[in-house]
Amino acid sequence: MGWLRCVLLPSVAAGATVSLSPSAQAHDDLTSPVDAALPAVDVGVAAESIGQDDGSVTPDPATTASLPGRKGTHWTIIVSPYVWGASLGGDLGLAGLQGNAHLPFGDIFKHLDLAAMGNVEFISGRWGGYIDAQHVQTSQTEQVLSLPVDLSIHTTRVAGGFYYKAWSIPLSGQTAFGVPRTVSFEPTAGLRWTDLKASANVDPLALQTSKGANWVDPFVGLRVNADLSGRWNLFVQGDAGGFGAGADISVNAVALLGYRTHLFGQRTILRAGYRFIYEDYDQEDFTGRGRFIWHMQQRGPLLGLSMFF
Repeated sequence: MGWLRCVLLPSVAAGATVSLSPSAQAHDDLTSPVDAALPAVDVGVAAESIGQDDGSVTPDPATTASLPGRKGTHWTIIVSPYVWGASLGGDLGLAGLQGNAHLPFGDIFKHLDLAAMGNVEFISGRWGGYIDAQHVQTSQTEQVLSLPVDLSIHTTRVAGGFYYKAWSIPLSGQTAFGVPRTVSFEPTAGLRWTDLKASANVDPLALQTSKGANWVDPFVGLRVNADLSGRWNLFVQGDAGGFGAGADISVNAVALLGYRTHLFGQRTILRAGYRFIYEDYDQEDFTGRGRFIWHMQQRGPLLGLSMFF
């Protein structure tokens, strides 16, 4: 149905929440991904945790004293812009109408006006925090009862959370950024906010209306960063939320393969992977005669980079 396409387009482009938590803290030099966000990690966390957690390795003070993000020194900041090519499918209901729809990512480009996505992470010692945001605007013209209707959709999602580097397993060798390789496990918790707005303008009848819905979901999850080699890192994050506070249930999962390099003189990790989000949300809609239903899943490839400051 035409109205279904109008409501669905913005979410597909935005790639729904998360938390790329898009940010994936890949041990001491990786960024944390995609609510959830891209990997991001401080170049001092691993050396510090290895020596203090199990005593198996004691870092050389001459090597670690100047590493950023160590306890007692300054914070490390990781900036991670990214693009998520998400398709969308599921059940959508509005104003008493309900249907099942699937929209491939390729259709988004025909109607996209603006898209901005990114993640910022802050790390000090074992603790870290992140903010992951996505904003997408789309517009199109649909025929409703033989009348042209100009539709505009805005989708905004913001996820913020904290994590703690609870366990770290040392591996042999060092990363390309000069710190020991590890596999780390990081419990995380936070909030995801989703805001959907739609406006319609029917020129022949001089009619215009705007409606929307928004909600906040708490979430808990686990992040894993594994240094596969000196250059390569694998970041995986999974979390679940909602619990009836906002959505009945929301699920976010992301897996990213990262490659360490330098861009413009800064430590940088290039990222590529896959992300999945599911949200089960409904409430009484603006008509008072039905319910706004958003039982949707979004999935697709993700590309980005994480730069350390």
